[in-house]
Amino acid sequence: MQIYEELVARGLIAQVTNEEEIRKMVNEGKAVFYIGFDPTADSLHVGHFMALCLMKRLQMAGNKPIALIGGGTGMVGDPSGRSDMRSMMTTETIQHNCDCFKKQMSRFIDFSDGKALMVNNAEWLMGLNYIEFLRDVGPHFSVNNMLRAECYKQRMEKGLSFLEFNYMIMQSYDFYELFLRYGCNMQFGGNDQWSNMLGGTELIRKKLGKDAHAMTITLLLNSEGKKMGKTQSGAVWLDPEKTSPFDFYQYWRNVGDADVLKCLRMLTFLPLEQIDEMDQWEGSQLNKAKEILAFELTKLVHGEEEAAKAQEGARALFAAGSGTANMPTCKLDDEDFTEGSIDILTILHKSGLAASRSEARRNVEQGGVSVDGTQVKDIKACFSKEQFAGEGLVVKRGKKNFMKVIVK
Repeated sequence: MQIYEELVARGLIAQVTNEEEIRKMVNEGKAVFYIGFDPTADSLHVGHFMALCLMKRLQMAGNKPIALIGGGTGMVGDPSGRSDMRSMMTTETIQHNCDCFKKQMSRFIDFSDGKALMVNNAEWLMGLNYIEFLRDVGPHFSVNNMLRAECYKQRMEKGLSFLEFNYMIMQSYDFYELFLRYGCNMQFGGNDQWSNMLGGTELIRKKLGKDAHAMTITLLLNSEGKKMGKTQSGAVWLDPEKTSPFDFYQYWRNVGDADVLKCLRMLTFLPLEQIDEMDQWEGSQLNKAKEILAFELTKLVHGEEEAAKAQEGARALFAAGSGTANMPTCKLDDEDFTEGSIDILTILHKSGLAASRSEARRNVEQGGVSVDGTQVKDIKACFSKEQFAGEGLVVKRGKKNFMKVIVK
């Protein structure tokens, strides 16, 4: 199976502008393609996974990826999929985030010897002359067509600023510049970006002629993929300082039954034949599939050693008599204790299992907290420092959140 056919089989392709030519370019390794990343944080999250895995797959097939960091468009904000306007960032913050991105992307993409590029659209956007830009690019865009774009429809009722209205033109100009500077002939993005991406394809053709090769592809679930990065307790980051390898593993270990095979196909590099064999799995076999998913993705982001530790720690939570060596750990200080004891609300808060004491109180009152397998029903329950000796105490909130609590 060639790479384009594999992308289709894995459920990654939704729409294309010229499937026959795109298939030929991708399969022959002639695509120089870009995917954009918005530098709104100093770490990528699991919502970026699909894009990173796609770039890796295409590079392995001989194509050249360009990771475009929106340092310029990030100063404006993209209204796609949003009901409000995002805050602007300083150039220093954007550069710091870009540096963090490249480090994380290097686990997926080989940037050596020009095999891939990371570029910042601030290079060409920040120096534009407004009048010249209007004269050069403005005539190629229809306001009527722009207003019909889904990304703007969502903002019209609450009000769309002129600042945000420029985003489509800026993103289209990105593709034009990448085409001229780096020979970029293809762009990938989510369904929520389709109108913006078509704008770039059309701009190249209008300015450079119909023979200019500029192709557009969207990913089937990329918009949903962005939602993957959010859980009830916040974002699931690729940075181990923000989300530990254990918590990262647990996130994927706890995906819904209906999503596990979809995630295996779209996000792992396991052979499709192996994944197809899991189609008939049910019950406890689905739990094995989730373990495979969690291990493969944790290995991809954090390495095989950390993935093995996370898997061992996760299994220890459910196996009687197993150790807790690889479980995420919270270390209490002497000052956390009052007269040699600490209450359950403080434990939950200090360990990060609850965002506040009031949330911890609700967790206990609702029966969702246990310590070493024993449910805690009293919000005033206290534990002595001696009880944390040895391997410490395993504190559990809900079905999926665990922490080993020890004393330094």
